Amino acid sequence: MIRLEFDGRLPRADILQKAHALAVKHGRTIPAEGSLIIQSENFLALSLMLRDYSGKIDLVYADPPFNTMQDFYISDSRANSVSSVKSRRAYADKMPPEKFLAFIRERLILIHELLSERGSLYLHIDCKTGHYVKIILDEIFGAGNFLNDIARIKSNPKNFRRRAWGNERDMILFYAKNSGLNIWNDITSPLTDSEITRLFPKTDADGRRYTTIPLHAPGETRGGVTGQAWRNIPVPEGRHWRTDPAEFDRLDAQGLIEWSPSGNPRIIKYADEHRGMKIQDVWTYKDPQSPAYPTEKNHDMLRLIIAQSSLPESIILDPFAGSGASLLCACELGRKFIGIDQSEEAVRVMRERLKDCVFVDAGRA
Repeated sequence: MIRLEFDGRLPRADILQKAHALAVKHGRTIPAEGSLIIQSENFLALSLMLRDYSGKIDLVYADPPFNTMQDFYISDSRANSVSSVKSRRAYADKMPPEKFLAFIRERLILIHELLSERGSLYLHIDCKTGHYVKIILDEIFGAGNFLNDIARIKSNPKNFRRRAWGNERDMILFYAKNSGLNIWNDITSPLTDSEITRLFPKTDADGRRYTTIPLHAPGETRGGVTGQAWRNIPVPEGRHWRTDPAEFDRLDAQGLIEWSPSGNPRIIKYADEHRGMKIQDVWTYKDPQSPAYPTEKNHDMLRLIIAQSSLPESIILDPFAGSGASLLCACELGRKFIGIDQSEEAVRVMRERLKDCVFVDAGRA
């Protein structure tokens, strides 16, 4: 196993022991029903959750500080990284690198304990730190449970003067607790008009756009029906029929096979029956121009993550809840949520944002 060494790195067992001891010492439990907002330092809150929530969280979206060496402020009008007379500090994002990596790793170990067997983690981080964090995640989750490094276009192109390329993206590291068991709702992206025109260039007598595909696919079949002739048509060399040729008879009877003048059959695929395109690992979801809280993320992106990797009965956890945007999206999609943040300003914004959602304000831990 490859692992990242740094000062302050504790064994996993020691971190879990510290969490359990902290929970016992604190002597408080986290309510086990309904949606929650918890004002707390999140290692403490995650430690308190271990008793009643271990193995019960289906989705964690975590947007931790990126260790940008900045202070972030909030005023009545907007959030920013520049202090003013009327602004209040939302949070400080300054740690020595080794301390930051230990901070992230300890919380990820507790998150792994809280995730259900079908659970997933989306960790939002920047490209300066993300490569280190991926090594930590491979250690905790297992490299085989890494699913995607999603590049997220976050802003308009930069035109700064430093001797480097502009930076308009950050990254989301997507892991499953158990690859192959994780909730995946297979949401696709609808085709645009231009994609429909390009991908389905033909039109039938009823005006429906369609395309055709071969009946065969790469790879030979030896001894099976997909390697035998159909209607005296041999399988091309190095190919096999896509399915049992009996299915071709059914499709032909339904008018779903198009025959060329030379007698070459192809399967008809209609645009209006297309499920949409597989969503790829480069996303364009730019953040709000006037966020309610610093570093607030795009709501459409959060809705997509929640809709794709959770079910209506799932619990969604955001241990760095900040603006509460992920909690609001979970509420809108009918999921239970748990949001943790120690900032007074963050909790104030969350309470206002979630005023139309049913939740328990668990107060300060």
